[in-house]
Amino acid sequence: MNEFLTWLLDAVQSVDPVVRTLLAGVAIMLETSVLIGLVVPGDTIVIVAGTAVGSVWEGVLLGIAVVIGALIGESIGFWLGRFLGPRIQHSKLGRRIGEENWERSERYLRRRGGPAIFISRFLPVLHSLVPLTVGMSGYPYRRFLAWTVPACVIWSTLYISVAAVAAGTYRELADQLHYAGYIFVAIIVAFLVLVFVSKKVIERAERKHLEHDEPGDAADSGAAVDMED
Repeated sequence: MNEFLTWLLDAVQSVDPVVRTLLAGVAIMLETSVLIGLVVPGDTIVIVAGTAVGSVWEGVLLGIAVVIGALIGESIGFWLGRFLGPRIQHSKLGRRIGEENWERSERYLRRRGGPAIFISRFLPVLHSLVPLTVGMSGYPYRRFLAWTVPACVIWSTLYISVAAVAAGTYRELADQLHYAGYIFVAIIVAFLVLVFVSKKVIERAERKHLEHDEPGDAADSGAAVDMED
């Protein structure tokens, strides 16, 4: 196990740091882009890139690249929503998402306003659809950034830090413990399980804002999002 893992981590680290950083940024840009993000495993690529971080500054630069990539991807979704609107929703790719997912995104933004932008970054499907929905709603771009930037920073910091700590711990223990590789795997798996559980907890907590319109809410279905949120 140790030999294979050492070879794998060395292979990742052998890639030019600039290339690694750019690849991670592009991957997360695609992962957060409308529709494309539903099939690109950006989080996996960020974790892989994070295992090669050898210093605080490398981690910071990788984090900056990931945040910028995420903001570009989400901004693309925002402006597509602003200028193309329902045409994307009713396109061939848009129909594959399913009407229910589009309705959930619109309903969530209408009911939660700004916090929906922040929270959706940590929820599957919605993290790709909400930026588009926000653009369609007329919500100000600066307010959109004010909510999504902190979410992107938190997300990237968590993923990169865990990957870097797991890889660093393994390299320190590899020559001392024959099962060091299993410790690395355990850290990554535990983190991914925690992420999965956290998403479920958030979804449950936000369910009342995601479920079908309640009596009396239908009147607000066409209302714009509160610009002060």
